[in-house]
Amino acid sequence: MSDPLRIALLASARFPVREPFAGGLEAHTWTLARALTDRGHRVELFAAPGSDPALGLRELPVHRPVLTEAARADVSMPGADWMAEHHAYLRLMLDLARDGEHHYDVVHNNSLHHLPVAMAPALRLPLVTTLHTPPTPWLESAVQAVDHCPVTFTAVSAHTAAAWRATVPAARVVRNGVDTRLWSPGTGGPYLVWTGRLVPEKGPHLAAEAARKAGLPLLMAGPVGDRRYVTDYVEPLLGDGIDYVGHLGRGELAALVGGAAAALVTPCWDEPYGLVVAEALACGTPVCGFDRGALGEILTPECGRLAPPDDTAVLAELIHETVRLDRRAARERAERFCSLTAMADGYTALYEELAA
Repeated sequence: MSDPLRIALLASARFPVREPFAGGLEAHTWTLARALTDRGHRVELFAAPGSDPALGLRELPVHRPVLTEAARADVSMPGADWMAEHHAYLRLMLDLARDGEHHYDVVHNNSLHHLPVAMAPALRLPLVTTLHTPPTPWLESAVQAVDHCPVTFTAVSAHTAAAWRATVPAARVVRNGVDTRLWSPGTGGPYLVWTGRLVPEKGPHLAAEAARKAGLPLLMAGPVGDRRYVTDYVEPLLGDGIDYVGHLGRGELAALVGGAAAALVTPCWDEPYGLVVAEALACGTPVCGFDRGALGEILTPECGRLAPPDDTAVLAELIHETVRLDRRAARERAERFCSLTAMADGYTALYEELAA
């Protein structure tokens, strides 16, 4: 084994990195921090207050700047949360620019904020940024702030790498991995499962509609990210076999997914990766979803079925095929394609290359 690396891991400042996770980004960051630490590397996670202290946490300085009355009266004044997040990353990057090279071998930016990329030229150590989303104007602008952006970019899927190609022509694909020890094979059962943030772009209401058309019960789990959407579109569909079981920790969630006949994945946008797909496959649970974004990269005919986007009638028909698929094939796909080991191998090799 090579010498341990000193890694500064930058997380999102919006939500704590702790269970139950607010979303896939927080789950991924937690998993990556643990995997690198288990390999003997020294990881310091810069994350929102309230994150898991077992991760070698250094809380991001998410303190609101003290603004004068004149500044706050400016009609262009952004929201307070925006200013707090901006201030946090500004302070962090200035600290790293001052003497970060004495404390770390590499900085890995897993946040969605533009400042780590925009301020990368001020650092005297390599910075890796993982692209977790489709292109955003703030981040595209940050990449173009200098003629030769010194950041090494990775993307969570080939789909996401292609989406960024105009601005970031050479992003390396390192897919998000799941811990196949935690997400272990389940026995399956009589119900379908849907997991994720309950927000419009994840389409839980479409999963409920498809399950009802297929005549099978559905259990949904995850944090409520948009209360009005849930009230207007999801709650009217509950009952008569369609149930919401709450925001669960990973252990409970793994048991729920492993006990399902199939997992429904119903994005209403081009999913950059789809961590819930990897989690389901690791549990041996085949996946039936909409053919959007990176889902087609992860699923094969042996472990899933894909319907045209938003077509709940076709999705309902494919559910009956999906529940008959071999659960061993789903598990084997996860082990080969989207395991924690594969992800940690990819990032460790990249860190060592840059640190050298």
